Amino acid sequence: MRRKHRRPEAVADLDITAFMNLMIVLVPVLLINLVFSQISVLNLNFPESAANSAQDNKDQIQLQVMILEEQLVIADNKGGVIMQIPKLAEGEHDYKTLALAMQDIKARVPDKKDITLLPQESTSYQTLVSVMDKVRSYKAVVAGSVVNAELFPDISIADAPEIIPAGGAQ
Repeated sequence: MRRKHRRPEAVADLDITAFMNLMIVLVPVLLINLVFSQISVLNLNFPESAANSAQDNKDQIQLQVMILEEQLVIADNKGGVIMQIPKLAEGEHDYKTLALAMQDIKARVPDKKDITLLPQESTSYQTLVSVMDKVRSYKAVVAGSVVNAELFPDISIADAPEIIPAGGAQ
């Protein structure tokens, strides 16, 4: 009988060349795309209670934008309704008119920074975000470059009041 002599098995080297090539290409691509996928966060506030706001700012104007199904209503606590902006014929809210109205109000009260949005329960998320964008800032040209000029950056959100038809429907 012959004896079998086993040769010691050689440990195989791990070839990671393909993996390293993948990492060399993948890491820069991910870093480049990271710049384009920034998430924008907007801090919102609760509206001040009536007792606090009455004591602190009796002379301050409180701006409100009600987002109703058929129109946008800009109002304040002094004179009531400032402007009613009906929907366009296409069925969308008129955001351009809203932006122009906000710029006009900002020109009259330049120190004002807060505004309250009052959406109805059925208001879509996109509508709410579009209104927030229009009341927060607008595009302006300064020294030959386009910048976002500030309007009312401190946004509070509350529920819109229920509208009762004039006929007193039951």
